[in-house]
Amino acid sequence: MSAAPRPTAKQYWDLTKPRVVALIVFTAFVGMFMAVPGWPPLRESVLGFFGIWLAAASAATINQLLDSRIDAKMARTSWRPIVAGQVTPRQALVFALVLAALSMTILVLWVNPITAALTFASLIGYAVVYTVYLKRATPQNIVIGGIAGAAPPLLGWAAVTGMSGEWDWAHALLLVLIIFVWTPPHFWALAIFRRADYARAMVPMLPVTHGVQYTRWQILFYTVLLVAVTVLPWAAGMSGLFYLGGALVLGAVFLYYAWKLMDPPDELYAMKVFNYSIVYLMALFAFLLVDHWLLPALAPAAAFELRPLG
Repeated sequence: MSAAPRPTAKQYWDLTKPRVVALIVFTAFVGMFMAVPGWPPLRESVLGFFGIWLAAASAATINQLLDSRIDAKMARTSWRPIVAGQVTPRQALVFALVLAALSMTILVLWVNPITAALTFASLIGYAVVYTVYLKRATPQNIVIGGIAGAAPPLLGWAAVTGMSGEWDWAHALLLVLIIFVWTPPHFWALAIFRRADYARAMVPMLPVTHGVQYTRWQILFYTVLLVAVTVLPWAAGMSGLFYLGGALVLGAVFLYYAWKLMDPPDELYAMKVFNYSIVYLMALFAFLLVDHWLLPALAPAAAFELRPLG
């Protein structure tokens, strides 16, 4: 019987899907700054950021653990540490549980219970509900499971406010809605390119079950919806014209990509759409963050208080 491998720090790091988690925690970071008119409280923001990052890393590790058989059949994921035999399932499970325990300890003791509860629900939603059930049960897996993946701005908002303000839930959920609507065109573009992998692994992604052309129409529909949804922070008074202009330009480019995907120049074009969608979300939330600091310098602070929705 061979001895268990001794994973390196890099192999444990790879279990956490660092690039995916970086985008997640960035949107949580923006949620923290959008939640308050000035600087967010230092302790809650720093520890909240760290706790949310640990939970996202734990969820990513559990996802790799539960998906290892699928990952082994897909070219995109066949290199992952568990599949490659660099980390055993037991080692991955212990690592994930330690990350989750640290996350919950930090959030409960030094941030606030509601952030801990929301973060734990998001972790379970992605790592268990989506990975174990939704991913294998329905071609709408990304749409339904996207609720958990869209939660980080709400988690960041909760970390610095405790959701005690009159309009905290409404405004934080607008940011969640943006990511929720963004997820299908983002992931379905990848699924088009990797459809043979998903078919081989028997994962019912939309291009596998309904065909590529149908999926292209769905991407176009969700992109149109996304452009409309990204106007809502401006309409609700959360942001100003700087953000609105950036959102509309970014959305116009996304629409161009989605429209061109209907009759793409080559097979690789779907990956160009996928890669742009990542840049799009980062830039959109960057516009939110910059707008939050730029506008108060251009007009009286009172003019930029959050207005009730509707």
